[in-house]
Amino acid sequence: MKKFLGIIAFGALALTACGEAEKQQEASWVVDRFDDIKVLRYEVPGFEELTLEEKELIYSLSEAAKCGRDILWDQNFKYNLAIRRTLESIYTASDVREGEEFVAFEKYLKKLWFANGIHHHYSNDKFKPEFTEEWFREQLAQYINDENRQMDDELLCQIIFDPTLYASRLNRSEGVDVIKASAGNYYEGVSQAEVEAFYTAMAEADKGNPEPISYGLNSKLMRDTEGNIFENVWKVGGMYSAAIEQIVFWLEKAATVANPTQKEIIDALVKYYRSGDLKDFDAYNVLWVKDSASNVDFVNGFIENYGDPLGHKSSWEAVVNFRDEEACHRTEIMAANAQWFEDNAPINPAYRKEEVKGVSAKVITVAMLGGDCFPSTAIGINLPNADWIRKEHGSKSVTIDNITYAYDKAAQGNGFMEEFVLRAEDRERLKKYGKLSDDLHTDLHECLGHGSGQLAEGVSGNELRTYSSTLEEARADLFALYYLGDEKLVEIGLIPTLDVAWAQYADYIMNGIMTQLSRIEPGKTVEEDHMRNRKLIAEWCYEKGKEENVIEWITENGKKYVVINDFERLRELFGELLCEVQRIKSEGDYEAGKALVEAYAVQVDPELHAEVIARNEALKIEPYSGFVNPDYELVTDAEGNVTDVKIIYPTNFVEQHLEYGKEYSFLPSLN
Repeated sequence: MKKFLGIIAFGALALTACGEAEKQQEASWVVDRFDDIKVLRYEVPGFEELTLEEKELIYSLSEAAKCGRDILWDQNFKYNLAIRRTLESIYTASDVREGEEFVAFEKYLKKLWFANGIHHHYSNDKFKPEFTEEWFREQLAQYINDENRQMDDELLCQIIFDPTLYASRLNRSEGVDVIKASAGNYYEGVSQAEVEAFYTAMAEADKGNPEPISYGLNSKLMRDTEGNIFENVWKVGGMYSAAIEQIVFWLEKAATVANPTQKEIIDALVKYYRSGDLKDFDAYNVLWVKDSASNVDFVNGFIENYGDPLGHKSSWEAVVNFRDEEACHRTEIMAANAQWFEDNAPINPAYRKEEVKGVSAKVITVAMLGGDCFPSTAIGINLPNADWIRKEHGSKSVTIDNITYAYDKAAQGNGFMEEFVLRAEDRERLKKYGKLSDDLHTDLHECLGHGSGQLAEGVSGNELRTYSSTLEEARADLFALYYLGDEKLVEIGLIPTLDVAWAQYADYIMNGIMTQLSRIEPGKTVEEDHMRNRKLIAEWCYEKGKEENVIEWITENGKKYVVINDFERLRELFGELLCEVQRIKSEGDYEAGKALVEAYAVQVDPELHAEVIARNEALKIEPYSGFVNPDYELVTDAEGNVTDVKIIYPTNFVEQHLEYGKEYSFLPSLN
C-alpha cells in the first residue's frame, strides 16, 4: 500500500476561521491530547444499513485486524513488547494517579501506544522520558517481580534512559551502515553489505522472470547457530506464528459469511499465511485486485516497506472498509479516463503504459484500523505494490472519506489559516475548495499516480534502494498535482474551476517548504518518506522557478510567508519534475535519485525551522493526529444465532490500548 499521509493540522483540512462554535466542534471529535499528538474518534456512517452478512464479515475481519498488533510492535524494535508489558504492569498496578513523575510516565506510555513502540512514528527518534530513572526504578521494585518481569531491569533502564542506545528506529544517514544504525527488528547479526549481497543474489537468480518475487517481504534476516544467514519467515509455524494463527482463525471465520469471490480471496491469503511462500502472496494479490465489485473489502498482511532502510521488509497492517457509494462517483470518473491521463502524462513516451489495465478506484468508509495503520493512518491506499501485477492486472485505489471527514471536523477553529496564509485570495480559495482539492489530490495520487508509468526493460524496480519510497511518493504526488491543474478535470466534471487546483498548490507548497517542519525536532534532518517527498517537490520548484519569481518568500510583521505568483508556471514545473522522477524510476538511476533527494529533501534551515515551531506552538496545534477504533459487538438470539452487529464508539485512548494489550496480545515478549 502506497500511503498518502494527510497534512492534517497543516493543510486545507485545517483552514476554518476560529470561533467558539468551531472550538466546540473540535472538542466533540478529540478524545485525548498529549505531547505533539491529538487523538480523534471516527464514525462509520452507513454501517447500520449493511446486510447482516456484511456486518458479520466486518466483525470477523476486524478481529483479524486487531490480532496482528503485537507483530508490528516487535517489528519496530525487538524489546518493544517487553517494555510495553512492563510499563502497563506498573500503570495498572499503581494506586497513584498524580504527581509530576506519574503524569510524565503516563505521557510516555501514551506516546508508546501511539507509535507502536519506543520510537516516534514519524521522526523515528527514540522518546526521551520526562520522569527520572530513580523514580522508575522505585516502580520496578514495587510492582515488577519474578512473575511479571519481561526483561532484565538493568537493560530496560539502559534502553529507556540512555539516549545513545537504539537511538533511531530508521537511520538512513550517509556514511553509516543503515542496518546496524537502525533499531528496527528486520535484521539481526548482519551488515548492510551482507543484506545487499543476499538479496542481490536472489534477484539475479530470478532475472528474466516476468513475475518477479518481492524477495524478503515477510521475513527477518538473521544468522543461524553456525553463522549462516537465513530468512526467519513470518508464517504459521514460523516467526510470529502465535499471532498469525489468530489472524488465520478470524479470516476463516470471515470466509464463512463472505461472497464466493471474497471467499476465494480469503482462502488464498490464508494459504499464504500458512506457507509463507511469496508466490502464494502474489496469487492472493492477483485475486484481490480483480475484485472491484464487493462492497466490503480489506487489507491484511505484510504490505509496506517504509520501515526498512533498504526497502525489503514490510510491516504488518490491516484495514477493514466498505464502499461509500455516493462519494465513489469521482473515482469512477478517474478510472474511466485512466488511459487518457497515461497517454498525456508529461514523461518520456517509452515509460508510459501502452494499455492501462484494471484501474479500480473507490471512496471507502473505514470500519477498523490495525497494525501500521493504527492509531495513525493514511487517507489513501493503492495496492498491490508489485510492479508486474500493476502492469498485468492493474491496481486498486481507495480514498478514506470518514477519516478525512474526522480530520476536517477536528481541525476547525485552530487559527492555522490566519497565521500561515498571507494573501486573502488564497484564504478564500482554501475555505471554498480546500476539502475538495485535498480529496481530489488523494484520489489522483492513489488511483492514477502510483499505477502510472512503466519500467524500462531489464529494470527490476529495486535499484533505488533507500531512496525508493521517497521517489515513489514524489512521483505519485507530482502526477496528482500536474493533472489537478488540467482543464480536463473541468471537462469531465471533477472540478468546477481551476481555482480548486490553485488552492491545493498554495497549500502543498506552503506545507512542503515550511509548515511541516513543526513535525521535526530542532537540529534534526527530514527522514520520513512522505515529508521528504513534499519537501523535495516544494524546494525543487522554488529553485527552478526562482528567476521567474514563481514562488516567493515574503516577510511581513517579522513573519515569513510563502506565496505562489504564477500557478500555471508552477504546474509546468510539476510536469518537468515528474518527467525526471519517472525517468529515474524507469531506468533505475540510483545516483540521480540519490542526488535529487539529498539536495532538496533532507536538510532543514534552522532559522525557518525555529520560527515555524514557535508560531505553531503559539496556536497549540498538535502536528500529529491518530484515532481510537470503534468496537463491534455480536447480537444473538436465544439459540445463539447472530441477529445483528452493534457498533460502539469508545472515547478513551488509554482504556482501548490497555484492552488491546490484554485481549489481543499473543506473542512472547522476546521473539
